[in-house]
Amino acid sequence: LLHPGYGFLAENSAFAERVEAAGLTWVGPPPDAMRVMGSKTESRKLAVEAGAPLIPGLMEPIEDVAELDAFVDEHGLPVLLKAVAGGGGKGMRAVSDRSELAPSYERACSEGQAYFGDPRVYVECLIDHPRHIEVQVAADREGHAVYVGERECSIQRRHQKVVEECPSPVVGAELRRRLGETALAIVRASGYHSVGTVEFLLDPDGDFYFLEMNTRLQVEHPVTEEVYGVDLVQEQINLALGKPLSLNQEDLVPRGHAIECRVYAEDPLRDFAPSPGRITLYVRPGGPGVRLDSGVLAESVVPLDYDPMLAKLVVWAGDRSAAVERLDRALSEFQIRDLGSMLYEPMRLNRPSTTKDFVWIPACELSMRSPASCSLKYSSNSGSGRNSCSSTPASIMRLRYFL
Repeated sequence: LLHPGYGFLAENSAFAERVEAAGLTWVGPPPDAMRVMGSKTESRKLAVEAGAPLIPGLMEPIEDVAELDAFVDEHGLPVLLKAVAGGGGKGMRAVSDRSELAPSYERACSEGQAYFGDPRVYVECLIDHPRHIEVQVAADREGHAVYVGERECSIQRRHQKVVEECPSPVVGAELRRRLGETALAIVRASGYHSVGTVEFLLDPDGDFYFLEMNTRLQVEHPVTEEVYGVDLVQEQINLALGKPLSLNQEDLVPRGHAIECRVYAEDPLRDFAPSPGRITLYVRPGGPGVRLDSGVLAESVVPLDYDPMLAKLVVWAGDRSAAVERLDRALSEFQIRDLGSMLYEPMRLNRPSTTKDFVWIPACELSMRSPASCSLKYSSNSGSGRNSCSSTPASIMRLRYFL
């Protein structure tokens, strides 16, 4: 067996083919499905065939800036440029000023080539103040498939997730069913078998749109495991061995609430730049309902060359309010020191005033870059799409720094 984890080669279809050609068992989906779903443009075409709603955009890569200008003439601004082979927030450029079209296009092409070996870029309309909702799926080789709830992944920086939770505080049973059935239609249309994640954007009016599919185990899979009582890694291995799916849709009922914080070695005052160095103190949090997935210890050296995530702190409780309190306590116990600069510990949630609170990501990035100690307002999504990051004592997120 070869398990690729969730980085580097996990979504590389050519590598998967070589693994299988060598006589090894690839713990993942078929290379053909990986190839289709790994392309932003090809996956959009397949999603249309599966009946999934799409954000308005081109179905083919942009040939030149003139084609981009023509798209803006028809659809207006803002728009989002995306690398066709992109992922992890790389090769994405939001454009709200026409004068920025050409330079943004060039930068997106350059990033696509640098990170993925593919300079092609496509364009789509930019949704204002969306939520990032993803659906966990699992399918076997006989065509049986289930969705294992959804995850809220709207708190991000540089289009990369920082805090995830399950279930989403704004997704009820009916919306969960619609999201899940749409995700399964895409899974079946692609011939996919293994575990995977279908991502959607949810707009302030409650409409959702297909975003992409991650053909691997997600970093944030623990929150789903905690709420649904399943071992997604074990399921993934069994599916790779050709075993039938062990999960039944009617048995997959959410229980309680889980939140994950990714702990990064980053400096938010320098645009979240990596902060490498040696860890001199590492004190793990503990207690009931607290899980820490980590690959570092005291005296570990954090290099500059790789992703700066040090740990995933996951908490579970009977409801969201209790989970937030448990997370707040666990974060206060978690100590990491002396990484040469600042260690950015994602965010500290403190008793949100409503279960539908959320933060619109770009505005929060601006707030997090300025003071050495700041608070961000969790503002309720009432449908207006207006969100605030001003200070408030009732509902805040705090940043903690270790020098």
